[in-house]
Amino acid sequence: MMILQVQDVTKRFGGLQALTDVTFDLPEGQILGLIGPNGAGKTTLFNVINGVYAPNKGKIIFRGEDITGKPSYEVARRGMARAHQVVRPLHDLTVRENVMVGACFGREGHSLTQAAHKADAALAQVGLAARADQPSGLLNVAQKKRLELARALAARPFLLLLDEVLAGLNPTEISEMVDTILKIRDEGITILMIEHVMQAVMSISDRIIVLDYGQLIAAGKPEEVAANPQVIEAYLGDPEMTARLMGE
Repeated sequence: MMILQVQDVTKRFGGLQALTDVTFDLPEGQILGLIGPNGAGKTTLFNVINGVYAPNKGKIIFRGEDITGKPSYEVARRGMARAHQVVRPLHDLTVRENVMVGACFGREGHSLTQAAHKADAALAQVGLAARADQPSGLLNVAQKKRLELARALAARPFLLLLDEVLAGLNPTEISEMVDTILKIRDEGITILMIEHVMQAVMSISDRIIVLDYGQLIAAGKPEEVAANPQVIEAYLGDPEMTARLMGE
């Protein structure tokens, strides 16, 4: 079953064409990596998929339903959750209370009492259970990334959008987060992830799609995408990223 179908999606901001006729499918139970140079349109695509922006053209089909242009809160109620690149927890709330927000406004719309139980389960899932009662402002970067992931998981999603959850982490933290993401997938949650940490995204994704200047230029298995001349050319302006893509 295709959990997500993106069909000919185009998005413009005034005279800027951010996305042009982007089309891809995501089968249920897979991890799909979304890569591309900075400014390629990856986060804009996420914003169109989960209802932050309506596309100028095209459709978003989620679990067989056309959700094109529906607001984010309605998309969340249908079972799509997102962990953002820039983590901004509510610092005056505890770690548990931050995660409860996801449970209250997610697919199951829990009461506060129920949300607390769901939050504790999500915190255990990401390894933050011991910090549930701490103010979220005391967490370090890696812990805040896990908090953001727990908040999304507490929404009980069918599909999880991960926007650079590995950014800013050291190699040990990246390895631990990768293990967590794989466990989430193994529990039946489909994942679409934007990532610049090439070794990690190539190792855990079932398939990779590549955006460049708002256009989909490649799609396939990680090894196929890494060897694609168009993909290599797209990254040539960034020597470090090119080397990572080539596995050097």
